[in-house]
Amino acid sequence: MRKGWEWLALFLGVGAVSWGGPLIRLTSAPALTVAAWRMLLSAAFFLPFGLRSRRGKDIRLAIPAGAFLAAHFAFWIQSLRLTSVASSVVLVNTNPLFVGLFSWLLGEAPGRPFWSGVAISLAGTALIGLGDFSLSAKALWGDALAVLGAMAASGYLLLGRKVRKTMPLIPYVSLTYLAAALFLWPLTLALAAPFPSRQDWPWIGLIALVPQILGHTAVNWALGRFPAFAVAVSILGEPVGAALWAFLLFGEGLRPVQGVGMALVLLGILCSLRSAQLRS
Repeated sequence: MRKGWEWLALFLGVGAVSWGGPLIRLTSAPALTVAAWRMLLSAAFFLPFGLRSRRGKDIRLAIPAGAFLAAHFAFWIQSLRLTSVASSVVLVNTNPLFVGLFSWLLGEAPGRPFWSGVAISLAGTALIGLGDFSLSAKALWGDALAVLGAMAASGYLLLGRKVRKTMPLIPYVSLTYLAAALFLWPLTLALAAPFPSRQDWPWIGLIALVPQILGHTAVNWALGRFPAFAVAVSILGEPVGAALWAFLLFGEGLRPVQGVGMALVLLGILCSLRSAQLRS
């Protein structure tokens, strides 16, 4: 049975991650530029404390985890430029489906409660974004990028779970965030403006601090204690947090149907996590 503080730390991390969408929408820089600076600033924060691990195999796996993380941000942030927030958030949060399907590779295949909970949560996520979906060639391309972002996030979580069983948190995130930055920067220099506008810097700094340094690091901490599928389904709480932040801070209205969607998401997460209670 997991300790209450471990669950609390995971959900606080998800709450921090949920700031990502609202903050990204406040920037005007190209998607690759935002992603590259997000990872570079985060890596710079941890480098003085990390990169001390001597486990060669772990290092070899942490680097591709960084590549998956870089791909996740590149695809997802670009999708936010092309499709609605609702479509992007709903589709990028389908990653529990992919994590659940491939968790057997780690010997952690989820049970029926997981799949039932994921179905409930995804239905709730769709209700949260109801009325903000769009259909056009541009939006469909954005939707496709969000799905690719979900698949990349799944690879990041699965590799992270494997590495975090033996590699300490700070060396792992130091190497993974640095690898993600190194994968993103050549693309940024080739395809996008490498420097954001002066108005974007505060938002990019907050993106690095809150959803990445606080949020993703808490998620990576949780990967050392929970099965990858449990962490993935917990991240389904991100749309709930994003909607609440938008309501509290930006005055975006919440309709009754969105309240029902939030309740379904939380119910689905609780149902799914029943199958993680006794797993390591």
